[in-house]
Amino acid sequence: MAQYAVLIYEQVPPDELPPEIMDGHMSLPERIAAKGGRVVAGLALERNETATAIRGDLITDGPFIETKEVLGGLYILEARDLDHALALARMTPIVDGGVEVRPMLDFQVVEES
Repeated sequence: MAQYAVLIYEQVPPDELPPEIMDGHMSLPERIAAKGGRVVAGLALERNETATAIRGDLITDGPFIETKEVLGGLYILEARDLDHALALARMTPIVDGGVEVRPMLDFQVVEES
């Protein structure tokens, strides 16, 4: 199956999400599996204020732009196709934001022995 990144944009920082939303994230892998997909990985990011941006030789504190919604985390899903990935991504619990779904490129990493 193809892999898709589900980028979670929220106005509420991950450490301030209501318990019912956190419960929804904890049960998401099981609910997605019931619909024929698979959560390969799930990550929550630290607060936006902890970001460090790099643009060429310039390093600054914080993200590139000011915005109400920030990238709060992501899931990597396996799905049959984009339509399936979109249906699965709609199951992501959100307080005040949305998700973005992107197909992932398959890079082969060669390990040195």
